[in-house]
Amino acid sequence: MFENNVFVEGSCRNVEEDGKIIGYEMETYITYYRGIPLSMVNHIKVETDGVEVPRENIRFTPDHIDWFTLDEMETVAGIKWEYDQKATVRVLQEGGLPKGVHKVRLTVCTRTAYIPFPLEGVVTREVTI
Repeated sequence: MFENNVFVEGSCRNVEEDGKIIGYEMETYITYYRGIPLSMVNHIKVETDGVEVPRENIRFTPDHIDWFTLDEMETVAGIKWEYDQKATVRVLQEGGLPKGVHKVRLTVCTRTAYIPFPLEGVVTREVTI
């Protein structure tokens, strides 16, 4: 239903900190028409070139101020991810993605108080680093 929101085209890039590439990231919008607390994010998955990224290697931020592991997000009720706010999903992977073309699949699934089933969006993109 909200697949166009899931993986912002052209947003996948390697991330550098202190002169080292620590991983890669992509931007996403919420898969719902309203904002939700982070604790209502059911799951986020990333698969790159056919290999699923371990859950513990994924980080999330709705604002580029507060970064969370997926386990931490389960208890974050005081920070909301708003409908029109781009969030960032980061994969910690030393060296990031090698130069070239990669197939990246992002899955974002949210829960809401008014819909009895999770809303899941899945988008696969070919990205060039």
